Amino acid sequence: MKKMLAVALTLMFASSVFAFDLDDSLVRWRNIVGVITAPGVDNPVGTIHAGAGPWTVRSGRASVNLSTGATSFEVEGLTLNGGNSTGTPGPVSAVIGTLVCNSGTATVAILDTASVTLNVHGDAEFSGHLQNIPATCANPLFLVRIAAPAGAAGRWIGAATERFIGDDAQ
Repeated sequence: MKKMLAVALTLMFASSVFAFDLDDSLVRWRNIVGVITAPGVDNPVGTIHAGAGPWTVRSGRASVNLSTGATSFEVEGLTLNGGNSTGTPGPVSAVIGTLVCNSGTATVAILDTASVTLNVHGDAEFSGHLQNIPATCANPLFLVRIAAPAGAAGRWIGAATERFIGDDAQ
């Protein structure tokens, strides 16, 4: 009986360790903030250039499962904070979410969601999957980038903050 109990406890412990490892693949960010930069000043994240002016965000969040690729983000009130378009998204009508893995290294990976509409209030949301997430995604970052208009496409205007990985993601 003691032997069976020892085996059962060992199996329970092993399965809880395995479950913990799987949970470490979930990354959540509880907030999204706008890029803070003066007009005409770049604030790049790796090779991704910043928007041409300051942006604000009322609220937002993002999550990525690094194992399955399941990804979602939501941003509300993503608007310019300067110039004649203050309080609006200006000419920006669509955004993408970008997961950056291994930032600042030779193995950096930049993975984009599909484009989603940014409405006149600066609201957008995405739910879908990212493909080809590397096996090692150290220091995962999440950016909101311009998808349209084409002349500004690729610039980041929002960044996810308050990152939680695994059990801390509750």
